[in-house]
Amino acid sequence: MSLIHNTDPIRVGLLTDEPLRLEGLASIFEHSPGEGCAQLIPVVGKINELLSDSTLEYMVVDLNSSSQSLWTLEAIRLKRPKMRLIVIGPENDDNLVLESIMAGARGYLDLKASPQIVHEAVEVVISGSIWAPRRLLSTLIDRLLGASYASLTNDSPRLTDRERQVLDLILQAYSNREIAQELGIKERTVQAHVGRLMRKTGAESRLDLLMRASNPALLDAAGISDRRHDDRRSTGRRPVPALGPRLTDHK
Repeated sequence: MSLIHNTDPIRVGLLTDEPLRLEGLASIFEHSPGEGCAQLIPVVGKINELLSDSTLEYMVVDLNSSSQSLWTLEAIRLKRPKMRLIVIGPENDDNLVLESIMAGARGYLDLKASPQIVHEAVEVVISGSIWAPRRLLSTLIDRLLGASYASLTNDSPRLTDRERQVLDLILQAYSNREIAQELGIKERTVQAHVGRLMRKTGAESRLDLLMRASNPALLDAAGISDRRHDDRRSTGRRPVPALGPRLTDHK
């Protein structure tokens, strides 16, 4: 049964640099929708083109593409926080599924997903829920709750002035190279600062650091403005919004 009650056509962006996979994804949307199901219209383009389309609210991101990564999801969420993302990635990579969802994806599919499953996942995401393997939902909830608990109980780390500058730019989705250019230092020096920030915050990865650094208590302690509410930089980059999706499961 369809989860979509609005039968108006829904445009879905397709982001991949693999021509054959793009053709396959686009063909999925050619099937006529069932009764009471909205027609899904594929929109193909480069990331900047898709993000500049203000009428586009949904996007399928192919993490198997050589140019896409978890940071692509972060970049999309920073520029278009309300964009609902569905990731297509390798199968049997539970950690990537969890990190994709925590990075902002509302659904995860592997390459073996049938056209029917892809269409169903898109409908679930459009309805406002998350499409993820059932066995991972409990782990996802535990990880989210654990991060929230840690942010409330851990003492804020003491940061140097340079570490605060680096952290501030990380929150604006700058890459290590961009941070080095902005601060006039070498990229390997930035990497060293990032490593120290991860150790001080207890982060296991750069993505984890970004999530922990979004904690208002840490921002206040570090003297960094919470850009979720007060972003006045001329770069136009915006902070990572809080995660608050409704979960659904499937086998």
